[in-house]
Amino acid sequence: MTNEQQHQTESELPETSVQLNHTAVYARDRQLSAEFLAVILGLKVSAPFGPFLPVDLGNGVTLDYYEMRDEPIQPQHYAFLVPDEQFDTMIARLEAVGVTYYADPNHTDPGRINRFFGGRGAYFDDPDGHNMEIMTRPYARP
Repeated sequence: MTNEQQHQTESELPETSVQLNHTAVYARDRQLSAEFLAVILGLKVSAPFGPFLPVDLGNGVTLDYYEMRDEPIQPQHYAFLVPDEQFDTMIARLEAVGVTYYADPNHTDPGRINRFFGGRGAYFDDPDGHNMEIMTRPYARP
C-alpha cells in the first residue's frame, strides 16, 4: 500500500470514540495478585464476576484477574497514570511490602525512579512477574 493509499484509507475511517473497558490479567492466585495491585495503587478489589476478580481503575476500566494455575503465565506490561500527589505514597507502599522498584523497564536501576517527560515513574513486578509501571505524566508521542 502506498503512502497516498494509506492516507486515503485513514481519512475515510469514521471518527469514533473507542475506549478500553476491561482486560484480563492472568494470575496464579487471582486474589493475591488483585489485592497486591489494589494495595499499591490505593484501589479496591471488587466482587468476583464469573471467573474474574476485578480491580476498578476508576476511569471505567477494570483489570479482571483470571486464575491460571496449570499453565505458565506470560508476563505482560501494565502502565498506570497516577496523580503526582499519590506517587510517593505508592512508592512507600512498595517499600513497606518489600517490593523493589526500578527506574527502568528492564529493572537494572533498583530503588530509583525516573523523570520521563517531566514527571516521575517507576517499574515493579507483581506476584506473577507482570511488569507494572506507575507514572505521573503520559509519554509524549509523535
